[in-house]
Amino acid sequence: MDRNLHLVVMAGGIGSRFWPMSTSERPKQFIDVLGCGRTLLQLTVDRFKGVCPEENVWVVTSAAYAQVVHEQLPGVPESHILQEPCRRNTAPCIAYVSWRIKTENAKANIVVAPSDHVVLDTAEFRRVVTSALRFTAENDSIVTLGMKPTRPETGYGYIQADLSTPCARNKEIYQVDSFREKPDLKTAERYISRPNYFWNSGIFIFRVSTIVNALRIYAPEISEIFEGLQEVYGTEQEQEAINNRFPNSPSISIDYAVMEKAEEIYVFPADFGWSDLGTWGSLYERMPADSKGNVCIGDDIKLYDCHDCIIHTTDERRVIMQGLDGYIVAEKDHALLICKRSEEQRIRQFVES
Repeated sequence: MDRNLHLVVMAGGIGSRFWPMSTSERPKQFIDVLGCGRTLLQLTVDRFKGVCPEENVWVVTSAAYAQVVHEQLPGVPESHILQEPCRRNTAPCIAYVSWRIKTENAKANIVVAPSDHVVLDTAEFRRVVTSALRFTAENDSIVTLGMKPTRPETGYGYIQADLSTPCARNKEIYQVDSFREKPDLKTAERYISRPNYFWNSGIFIFRVSTIVNALRIYAPEISEIFEGLQEVYGTEQEQEAINNRFPNSPSISIDYAVMEKAEEIYVFPADFGWSDLGTWGSLYERMPADSKGNVCIGDDIKLYDCHDCIIHTTDERRVIMQGLDGYIVAEKDHALLICKRSEEQRIRQFVES
C-alpha cells in the first residue's frame, strides 16, 4: 500500500438532528444511527480499509470530543487526533491538518471526508477513491466526488461540470464549471433535469502541496496562521499554539475559500449509494423498508397496520405499534420522540428552542 496516502476525517460537527439519539454532547457521528453496531465515524474509517494505511488516518475534531474519537478509533495514533479549540468551518480545519501532515510527509496524497455520511456500495466507493488518488498523485489538481442526484434535493450543494471533454489521464473525471449553493425546489428540479449537475459530497482529494499552495493564493489569512506554526507541529507546544492561533482564523468553508476560486478543480461523478444523513427523513430514504414502507432499526419491533414509518429503538426494549402512518419513533436514554415525518423540521426547532 502506498505510504503517501492519507485519510483526513472531519468530525467536529455538533449536530443534534437525530434527537434523541444525538445531542450536542453526543453528535450523530459518534452514534450507531444505522443500528449495525458501528458509529458513523467508525463506518467512515472502515470504508477506507485497503485504501489508506491505518497509521495515516487523521481525525480533526473538537477538543470536547477527542476522547470519544480515541475510544471509537483505538487504531488511530493519538497524535493524529487534532483538536480544534473552537468552530471555524472547513477551510481552517483542512488548513490545519494539511500543514500538520506536510511536516511528516511533504509527498502526501490526501482524501478528506466528513464523518457523518453513509455509503451503501463500499466496493464502488473504494474504486472511485483509489482512481481519484491515482489522478491527483500525477496532477497538481483538486478532485471532488460528485454524486449523481436522484431527487430535487434542496439540502445539498451542487456541482456543475463540463462533460464535453473528460480528462486525458482519467476518462471518468471532468473539469468543474461552478459550485452552486443549496437551491430552492424549483432550481433543484432544473438542476436534476440536466446531466451535468451533481450533488456536492464534500469529499475532496489532493496532494498536500496542491492544497497548501491553493490556500496561500486564495486564503492568505488562513495560510499565514497555520504555515506560521510549522515549528511546533508534532511537539508538546502544538496544542497550546493551536489554542492561541486557531480562533484568529476566518470562519469559512473550503468551498468558498478555495474551490470556487481555484482553476484546476475537477469532479469525479459517482454513484455508490451516498447520503449526507441530516434528518430522520434522509435515513428513512436510505434504509430498506418492508412491504408497507416501514423502516425498523431495533431488535424487537412489531408493527400492526402501520405504514411509511421509521422506528429506531436499539435499547433492547420490546416495541409494539399500531395504526401509525408516516411517523418517526425514536428512543434513547429515557427520551422518546414521536412525530410525523412531515413535521420533523418544526419539531426539531421546538426541541432546540
